[in-house]
Amino acid sequence: MSVIPKIEAFAEDLTAIRQDFHAHPELGFEETRTSGIVAEKLRAYGVDEVHEGIGGTGVVGIIKGSGGGNRRVGLRADMDALPIEEASGVPYASTNPGRMHACGHDGHTTMLLGAARYLAETRDFDGTAVLIFQPAEEGLGGARRMIAEGLFEKFPCDEIYGMHNDPNSEPGIVTVTPGPGMAGACFFDITVKGTGSHAAMPHQSKDPIVIGTALVQQLQSVVSRNTPPTKPIVLSVTTFNAGSAYNVVPGSATITGTVRYFHDDVIEMASERIRELCAGLSQAYGVEIDVDIRNVFDVLMNDPDLSEAYVAAASDVVGQSASLTDDQMTGSEDFADMLKVVPGAYCRVGHAGSIPLHNPAFVLDDAILPVGASVYARIVETRLPVSGG
Repeated sequence: MSVIPKIEAFAEDLTAIRQDFHAHPELGFEETRTSGIVAEKLRAYGVDEVHEGIGGTGVVGIIKGSGGGNRRVGLRADMDALPIEEASGVPYASTNPGRMHACGHDGHTTMLLGAARYLAETRDFDGTAVLIFQPAEEGLGGARRMIAEGLFEKFPCDEIYGMHNDPNSEPGIVTVTPGPGMAGACFFDITVKGTGSHAAMPHQSKDPIVIGTALVQQLQSVVSRNTPPTKPIVLSVTTFNAGSAYNVVPGSATITGTVRYFHDDVIEMASERIRELCAGLSQAYGVEIDVDIRNVFDVLMNDPDLSEAYVAAASDVVGQSASLTDDQMTGSEDFADMLKVVPGAYCRVGHAGSIPLHNPAFVLDDAILPVGASVYARIVETRLPVSGG
């Protein structure tokens, strides 16, 4: 592994920044402290332009290279935390109850800051680096809001790159999946409007718990009995809420969940089947069942040529540990929305640790910070080479 020496020299600074972010996590569109520190650091590093308030709490930095080229390469990192109570036991654990960086966005933000510091110091590229610090990646539409507020009109990019830490891999492994790399996602909310009663006289009710549990079971058939096995899909019910007392049959129940997919025809089929199952149970039990299904993530599409370019740049940092892969992830990422507007690619960077993402005990390996920062920096330098370099 050959981390850029200038970045390795300030690796301890990156660790301190990351652990401070980790101790003060903020949810989507609430990242005021985080974005304030990001803007402050960018200015201290000598970044040419720093723009705040893009997409609510987003920040964009502009660094001009030593040449006079017109091409612009975007680098993106996400800043938000998750609504999780931390149980990692690290000394820099979250000080904000019910908030945790359980997905490593504190690391992504820090790695992009590391790249910013290096690129601003060296400027060994011909063109412009556009640094995008995005809010609200965790299902709240931060990328879509930045785009809607004119992100790429104000700060145009010819190509764009993002990354994610990967505790399921090994330290120093960098992979990119050309084409569809991560799943699209829909969230669904279902409300069963039954009739409540005394629990001792349930015959007077239209029990939403009985109806709702039947629905949960039937939803599993969407994958097992309606979807071609050659087209991956995941349907997960993640909450079921009803009732508040031992002796009361409640009047309603709410069910929520998510569907992950790679093919438009599959999500269209799944959405229709969910609605049909709800309509059937509504008629069978004589109740009203409301259904809301909404897209929150598109399928993440990596440009094949830029995927190869990303791996080539990463190879300068991690050698043969950088590679293309056909490993599609059923997780979702709203960087997909940016890739629908600007071609680019998204890589995964492995690190030490055995606890999965979105787990209250997750710990990010700080050794990944100079690696990710170096990969970000090298893609700018290789895609915007100085004339004769």
